[in-house]
Parts: sequence; structure tokens; C-alpha cells
Amino acid sequence: MLYVQQQPMIKKAERSGGGSSSWSRGIEEERLEIVDLSGMSLDSLPNPSLNLAIICKLDLSNNNLQNIPESLTARLVNLVVLDVHSNQLRRLPNSIGCLCKLKVLNVAGNMIQYLPKTIDNCKSLEELNANFNKLIQLPENIGLELRKLKKLSVNSNKLLFLPRSTSNLTSLKLLDARLNCLRSLPEDLEKLVSLETLNISQNFHFLRSLPCSLGLIFSLVELDISYNRITSLPPSIACLNKLQKLCVDGNPLMSPPLEVVEQGLYAVKGYLYQKMNSPSSSSESPSTKKKSWVGKLVKYKTFSNGGETKRSSSHEEREAFVMPDYKPIDTLASPRYMGIFSPRRLFSPRNYFTNYS
Repeated sequence: MLYVQQQPMIKKAERSGGGSSSWSRGIEEERLEIVDLSGMSLDSLPNPSLNLAIICKLDLSNNNLQNIPESLTARLVNLVVLDVHSNQLRRLPNSIGCLCKLKVLNVAGNMIQYLPKTIDNCKSLEELNANFNKLIQLPENIGLELRKLKKLSVNSNKLLFLPRSTSNLTSLKLLDARLNCLRSLPEDLEKLVSLETLNISQNFHFLRSLPCSLGLIFSLVELDISYNRITSLPPSIACLNKLQKLCVDGNPLMSPPLEVVEQGLYAVKGYLYQKMNSPSSSSESPSTKKKSWVGKLVKYKTFSNGGETKRSSSHEEREAFVMPDYKPIDTLASPRYMGIFSPRRLFSPRNYFTNYS
């Protein structure tokens, strides 16, 4: 059944201020509508009975769609939210690049291997959910073009790596890349100045190391690297003063050792802090990469280098590492929730994925 709902845009017109131009914008926006065709077992889309240019939200989720017509997408010029999760899509139309006002795109639970390069033209995009697909790679310039992106969820795919340009997503607050085949992470992670949650768990035997720049994401609050093959944490993690949750379960960690990890976050950061400032560490001839990130830490006065600062200063810095007790990130990646990955749970409920209405 076709469900059409008019948005109460009169209030928006009032909030936008006085003047004839604001009033005309209000009248124009008043015609924007929400179209809900979800859960109708559609194999194809019916011929539209209304002007596609007046649709601001289109929900096609929980159907049997195998493709979306190029001509249809190209005419959705005012679309802000597009939800096509839980279908049988193998690709997205190239005309998705015409959606310059699109803010939320949910394509989770399909069979998509590649996102079209034209998605770079969706400059207003803030949330991209591509979980539970067959993605092999992301568009190379995704970080250079989608500068407003705040949430990037690509878990449960087949990604081998994240594009270098990912580091340029300066508005990104959440990056969820668990349950992939990641071999490595981009080097310049310190550019992710807004990132608060990073989940790269369950890449299993593929992910074996972390870049030193991970410790330069000073906004990071939650970090989940569980169930990988990581043997040592970068000492720079000791400098993540906002970090509150750290999960390292299921890794063959040697540095820090298991007995330190079991003591919690404070103990882990203290261990890494001492390792970073130890005379033996400073006497080694570090690589160019290590010199680079250590130089940045010294620049931001994050830690004392080689005993150059006074003892009192060092003590103050150590005090900054007092954090709450260790609390692992217990989310969908946790083994206790593995049951929800079954096809029955994945493709049936409408409320499994984020509701943007």
C-alpha cells in the first residue's frame, strides 16, 4: 500500500525568519512528501503517480528489488533520505550522483559489491549505512568528496582495505568496519579530528597491526579492535585522553601483556606511556614514520620526550590518564549477539536498522 505523508513544513518556514524570500521557500517546501513502500514484497517499482521532485524521503526497504531504475533516481532531486535496506540489489544506479541534497543513505542488507563512483557527488551526505553487503572496496575518493559524512557503517562486508582518502573525513564521528577482511588501516588517521567511535573488530587473521597515528585521534572515545591478530598496541594509544572504552579481546597481545590488560584501561595506558618514554625506546633508531608521529606528540605536548620535561610535569601527565574501569564495547560484533546475523533476523524486521523517520 502506498503511504504518502506531507511534512509539517509550515513551522520550518516560520523558523527560517521573516521576509518574502523565506515565505516563498516555505511554500515551496510545503509540497515535499514522504513515500513509504517498505515491506510490500515488491519485485519492481510501480510507475510513480506523483511528481518525483517533491519527495524528500523514499523508503523502499524490506522488498525484493533487484535494481533501481536510473531514470527514477535522477528525478529525485529533492531527496534527503533514501532507504533501500533488505532488498536484493546488486548495484546502485549511477544517477545517484544527482541527489545533491541526500543526507542519509541506507543500502544495508543487499548484495552490492561496489558503490558507484558517482556517489562522490552526494556532497550533503552525512550517514552511509552499507552493512551486510558484499563490498570489496569503497570509492577511492570517498574521503575527498564526502566531507560532511558523520557516520560510515560498512560492517559485514569483504573489504580488504579502507581507501587512503578515508583519513580526510574530518566530520566523521563513527566508523564501523568490523567483520571484514581488512589487512591494514590508512596511515594518516590523525586527520579524523571528529572521530569518537572506531570499530575494526573481527577482521580475524587479516588485521595484524595498527598504525601509530591511531594514538593521534584525540577525539576518540571508544575503540574496539577485538578478535584480530594484533600482537602489540601502538604506544601512542597512551595519549588518547578521551578514550573511555577499549576492547582488545581475542588478540594474541604481547605488548601490553595479558596481565596488564586484565587490570583495565588505566593500566594499559600506563604501560604504553612508560614504554613510549623508556630510555631503551628513545635510544633506538626509530623509523621515519615513528619519528613523524613522535614529533607530533611532542608538538602537542602530549608526553615528555626523553626526560626533557621535569619530573612534576611527567607526574601531571600521568594523572591525566586516570580513566574509568575497563568497559569493552559490547555491540553487535560481540559473540553474544551473533544470533542476529542469521538471514532470518537480517532480512525480516523493519526496525533492525536505524529508523530515520
